Amino acid sequence: MFARRSRYGWSLNTGLAALAMVTLGVLATFDAWCDIALIARVDEEASHILLVLPVVAWLVWVRRSRLARCPVKPSMIGPVLIGIGWFFSSFGFRHSIHSMWHLGAVIVVVGCLLSILGKQLLVRFLPAFLVLVFLVPIPGRIRQRVSLPLMTATAKATQGISGLLGIPAERSGNQLSVNGRPIAIVEACNGLRMVFALLLVCYAFAFGEPLRNYVRLIIIAATPFSAILCNVIRLVPTVWVYGYGGENLGRRFHDLSGWVMLVVAFLLLMGIIRILRWALIPVTRYTLAWEY
Repeated sequence: MFARRSRYGWSLNTGLAALAMVTLGVLATFDAWCDIALIARVDEEASHILLVLPVVAWLVWVRRSRLARCPVKPSMIGPVLIGIGWFFSSFGFRHSIHSMWHLGAVIVVVGCLLSILGKQLLVRFLPAFLVLVFLVPIPGRIRQRVSLPLMTATAKATQGISGLLGIPAERSGNQLSVNGRPIAIVEACNGLRMVFALLLVCYAFAFGEPLRNYVRLIIIAATPFSAILCNVIRLVPTVWVYGYGGENLGRRFHDLSGWVMLVVAFLLLMGIIRILRWALIPVTRYTLAWEY
C-alpha cells in the first residue's frame, strides 16, 4: 500500500531511493561534512550554520503543497551537479581552499537528491536549495577584512548611544571603558556574526510569506543595516552589564542577547508587514480574505 505510486510518481520507494542517494553523497564527502560540523560547533563566528537546516525545513514546509504537483522524474541535472561538486571538492581539498571543499560537498549532496527526484524539485523549491550556500563557512580572510571596519564603527556607535542614555563610556580605538572596566569590541561583538544569522532569519521570513518580489528584495537588502543596528542596541546594555556586573555576567548577557535579538527582529518584520497590510499597501501577491 505504501509503495503505491501517486499520479506524479511519488511513492515510498522513491523516497527511500532519494534518501539512499543523499546518504551516499554524504558518505562520499564525509570528511568535508565533518569539518563543517566541527566549525559550526567550535567557532562562534560560524554559529549561523546551525540555523541553515531549520530554515530549509521551514521553507519546504510552507511550500509542501507544491509536492503534490511536482512530478518525479530522474534528471541529468543531478549527475552534472555531482560532477561539478566533486571537482570543486577535490580541487579545494588538494589546494587547501576550504570554501571550495565545503561547497563541493554541498553540491554533491544536492546532485544526488536531484538525480532521483528531478529538476522540477529544484525549480519549485529553489529558495530552500539556495539557502544551503550558508552551510559553507566564511573564509577567515574575508571575515577579517569585513570585521575590522565593523569593529571601529560599532565601537563609535555604542559609545555615542551610551552617552545619550547617560552611561559614561570612554573609547580608545576599538575598546570601551565603563566604570573603569575595559571592554574590547572584538570580532565577537562587531556584528558580523549577527549579519549572517539575521540574514538567514530575514531570508526565511521573506520566502516563507507570499510577499511580492520587490518586498523580499528590500527585506534582504536591508539586512546588513538592520543587523548592525540590532547589534548596537544589544551592545549598549551589554557594556553596562560588563561595567557594573562583571565580566562573567557580561559574557552570559552578551551571548543570550544575540539570540534574543534574532527573535525580536523576526517579530518586528511580522509587525511591519501587518502594518503595511493594514494600510492596504500591496506587499503580498494576493489579498487575504480578512483584509477586505
